[in-house]
Amino acid sequence: MEKLPWTIAVVEDDPSMLKSVQRLLNVHGYTTQAYSSAEDYLDRPVTKIDCLVLDVDLGGMSGIELQRQLRDAGSKLPVIFMTALEDDALEAEAARTGCIAYLRKPFAATSLIDAIDKALAA
Repeated sequence: MEKLPWTIAVVEDDPSMLKSVQRLLNVHGYTTQAYSSAEDYLDRPVTKIDCLVLDVDLGGMSGIELQRQLRDAGSKLPVIFMTALEDDALEAEAARTGCIAYLRKPFAATSLIDAIDKALAA
């Protein structure tokens, strides 16, 4: 029986960044589901997600708040944060939510792929 590909959810409010991350992940063999906001992620039925790539600074609910809600609801879904913000306190807060990685934009493609590989191996 053939193994199904991993599914990565990407939550990003910048359409060009969302498309770019999706293309990168698809090229590396991952299936992706795209969400333009934290609320979009919460409102749409989620089938099978193996990892969540989440922008910190979203319009509306922040990525960190979404991670908190998911964790409080019992989710063990591995999360990788990405952000353009240079804020050490924010990075520390993200780490407290239990993220696998915290990537500052622009990041190298290999940084994201390595973080996803780490998340899926856990």
